[in-house]
Amino acid sequence: MTQDIFGQDCSLTDPRALNEWNGAQLGVLAHAARTANHLGAVLEAAPDFALGQAIKGLSLLMLGRAELVPTAREALATAKTAYEGALPRERKYVDALEAWLAGHPSRAISCMEEVLTHHPCDTLAMKLSHGIRFILGDARGMRASVERVLPAYSTAHAGHGYLLGCHAFALEETGEYDRAEITGRQALWTAPDDAWGLHAVAHVHDMTGNAKTGLGWLSGREDAWAHCNNFRYHVWWHKALMHLDLGQIDEVMRLYDDEVRKDKTDDYRDISNATSLLMRLELDGVNVGDRWDELADLCDKRTEDGSLIFADLHYLLALVGGDRASATNRLIRRIHADGAQASTEAAQRMADPGCIVAKGLEAFGEGDYGTAFGYLAKSRDSLQLAGGSHAQRDVFERMTIDAGLRAGNWTQVEAILDDRRAKRGGAEDNYAIARRTLIASARNNGGAQSVPAE
Repeated sequence: MTQDIFGQDCSLTDPRALNEWNGAQLGVLAHAARTANHLGAVLEAAPDFALGQAIKGLSLLMLGRAELVPTAREALATAKTAYEGALPRERKYVDALEAWLAGHPSRAISCMEEVLTHHPCDTLAMKLSHGIRFILGDARGMRASVERVLPAYSTAHAGHGYLLGCHAFALEETGEYDRAEITGRQALWTAPDDAWGLHAVAHVHDMTGNAKTGLGWLSGREDAWAHCNNFRYHVWWHKALMHLDLGQIDEVMRLYDDEVRKDKTDDYRDISNATSLLMRLELDGVNVGDRWDELADLCDKRTEDGSLIFADLHYLLALVGGDRASATNRLIRRIHADGAQASTEAAQRMADPGCIVAKGLEAFGEGDYGTAFGYLAKSRDSLQLAGGSHAQRDVFERMTIDAGLRAGNWTQVEAILDDRRAKRGGAEDNYAIARRTLIASARNNGGAQSVPAE
């Protein structure tokens, strides 16, 4: 029996295929652009490698695109034909793919946790559990999963640095900012290509309002994310957010054009970077020119997808920003139709928080700020179920705050700002400080005061 780079028994017998499999696993952990090439080479050499087929299918589902589901089903079918010849650990990955294809990604997580119960040093299972929980908005689960396997790892383990990176991100998402920063730095020292750990530290600086320190952290460490797939655009997005907080708009625009939207894909993660950055700029009164048009053109074609509510809400941002009323209405109708079925976990999240947020975004785009505030404020308690990070969801928080300001709901907005500050460890960024200043000015003047509305 052969063993992979993480010391796990593996049913692959061809040394070249095993080497490619190790490369594929490390690529998943490092968010590397080369990952698909490694996995392709594995499946070309060993098409009946059930675990490889399962990873192919799971990776396709994580892309959140309905048109890729048939290919994921083909991968499952191939894996099932080889199921009996696979090792028990490998079969659990196939079970995970089958569960997600049945509409239950949380059951896929359970499969990965079963693997980790018996094989705590299976770093690939750890990363998949972490990644699917991230999609489902389960920050506490991310942290618990990592922390139960941490004691099993030695510092010499090939996956140790990537484990630390996942731990750092989970710590940040659960409010342990000091520990998250220390752990993220350790992750990058241990695994210099751990872009996830590097970006966890960037999240810490975002949440604690330390844009200048955050820029210092990212500057000069570009090699840590240059190797990445489209995740590299997300790290550039973080850098753009830091410049935005410092009021350096020209640099934000440069990063948007040259890095964040360097390749104008319709991948939902790239769309989320772009739409949330443009909306933040507009909330600060910046004219973004015709940049919405490119995004709206792409998202007009994604209205019937329905794979992930996180994706749909960012498609909706593009359509609202691009003033595409017909496509906006079409997407909202589909979100409501999916939510009414609630037959899968994705559909359940269409119902809540999806339907409420969608109505709020539509009203915001129509300039009906009182209605927008009502819906968006109502969605705050369940918004985490949409998935993503605190930093990613903050665009909806900012729209809630600004809708309230434009509607004159000062006291309610102050309560949201207070809650936002508490969740950030008592820190405030320049966005929040500016909104508090607007409220104070409006009260002192005894008249209406609003943020700039383009």
